[in-house]
This record gives sequence, C-alpha cells and structure tokens, in this order.
Amino acid sequence: MTKLDELISILTKEHVYIQMHNYPDQDALASAYGLQALLEIKGIKSTICYNGQIDKFNTLKMIELLHIDIYNNKEFSMEAEDEIILVDGQMGNVNMVNFIGRKVACIDHHPKQEVLEYRFYDIRSQIGACASLIAEYFVENKIEISMEIATALSYGIKMDTANLSRRASDLDIDMFCFLYKKADKDILFGFDNCSLRKNDLIAYQEAISNLKLYGRVGIARIGDDCSEAIIGSISDFLLTVSEVDFTLVYSYRVGGLKFSVRSESKTVDAGKVIKEALSGFGDGGGHATMAAGFLPNLNTKQEIDEMAHLIEQRVIEMVIKS
Repeated sequence: MTKLDELISILTKEHVYIQMHNYPDQDALASAYGLQALLEIKGIKSTICYNGQIDKFNTLKMIELLHIDIYNNKEFSMEAEDEIILVDGQMGNVNMVNFIGRKVACIDHHPKQEVLEYRFYDIRSQIGACASLIAEYFVENKIEISMEIATALSYGIKMDTANLSRRASDLDIDMFCFLYKKADKDILFGFDNCSLRKNDLIAYQEAISNLKLYGRVGIARIGDDCSEAIIGSISDFLLTVSEVDFTLVYSYRVGGLKFSVRSESKTVDAGKVIKEALSGFGDGGGHATMAAGFLPNLNTKQEIDEMAHLIEQRVIEMVIKS
C-alpha cells in the first residue's frame, strides 16, 4: 500500500477536516489544498480549517488566485466524532489548537511529537517542506495533478526551503522540479511580488534600529502587534547579516511575546534552544534551523520587559555554550 492508500484505509467518514496550524503559511496551505484534491479523487469530501489568522499578503493571494476554500474555526461547527487530518503540524506543538474532533491522521515534516492518538501518520522531519510529502502522494499513486495544485505545492516548497537553500532534501528538490513544470509561472511570479505591505517596512526599520549582537547571536525586538509572518521574515532577514548565524526576533502580541528563531550554526538547534528558553513560562519548538515560541499572560510593561530580558539572556547563554 502507498501512504495515500494507508491514509484512506483508516478514514471512516465520507467527510473529514484538514487542519492546518494556527497561522497558516504557504506550505501549510499548499499541503492542505493538495491533500483535499487527493481525498476528493478517492471519494472523500473535506474542509480545510484552522484557528487563528492568516496575516501574510502572499498567502492571502494564494487563496484568492488559486480559489482555495478554507474556514476559520468560527465559521463551522465540528462534532466530537468528526475525523481530523493534521497537516504541517502536530498535536503538542504550540501553534496547533486542539479542535473537538478526533485527530486520526497527521502528515508533517517537523520533529515527531506524541503519535499514539493517530491511526495513520507520515512524519518526516528530514524533509524541508510538507508540500513535498503531498506531492509525492500524487507521484507514487500516478495521479494527474492540476496546474493549480502544482502551483500551490511548488510555492509551498519554495517558501519553506528558502528557494531550496534551507533544509532542502532530495525529495524536496525532486518534487519541486516535477511541480514547477506543471505550475502557472505567472502566478508564481506574482506571489513573489506581493510579499510585503507598506506597514511591514516599519517592523524592518525597528529590527534594524534595535538589533543587538552578542557574538554571532542577533536579537531584535520589533515593536508590538507584528504578524507571525513578518516576525519570521525579519528573523530570516537578519540571518543574512554576515556577522550573525543565530537570530531571535520577537514582538508583543495577543497578550504575550511571540518569538521567531533561526540558526545557521551546525552546533545550535533552534527548536531546542527556544523550547528550553521558554521552559516554565511558555512553549516553543521547531526545526534545527527554524523555530518559534510564545510566552503568554503578560499584561504590564514591566512584566513584558522583564520576561523579554530573561528570555534573551537564556538564549544568549545557551547559544554561546554550544
């Protein structure tokens, strides 16, 4: 049996939910969109859903131009017996809310969490993009892929691997080559030309003004209420500074501090660093090269400043020791 055959065999409902993480990015959206098409071919209807918000402009353009139907948790009602397939995230991750339905399957490329609840899982942390796993399902099952799905999946791979330069495995490269030939090049080009809005430039200005260097560690607080997407983008941006190979970028939002971490050091695991740094106060995790975390329940300026300083010091100490 192929992975797709295994997945289909464990589903008992004619309709399932495909759940993305709380702030869906291009890879999560592409993976859910591709999986929805595969399920449809096998006679299973599905609803793509998430909790939180989509706050990156080019992700919104994907939804618009590729006509992807997705639903926030406020827009549908789920029952306890409904079946959920998780994509690009797992239960136990800080950015995956626990919906009421049964989490029967998981397709992901992040480090493996607890998997006992799933009837099926395909979790390969050595792969750079979840979209590559979905693309492989099309290939190994000899299923024709539409231009729209190919466009979405190739863009998901492109973005999560930073143009195949970050954590790109042989599978990512092979699947991107396969998909790119079938994708709409004009739409892909259009996505790249709408990644920033004018207000985002203020956050970049804050990052440049507030950047602090500790050895090869770059840390920047970029103001309040910055989107998940822009925090991650600035973390990537600061990693291009020649003196930096580890970045910590954060913003105060939704009652807490949101952190984004990047590492180019072979001895420093970004996911482990942020998880340990937030231990006892919040939660975090991710890949060795890119990770995120959240520290909740901060209400006063003094609390925010004190906790920000503590997390900075914990990160600096761990990175310097590594």
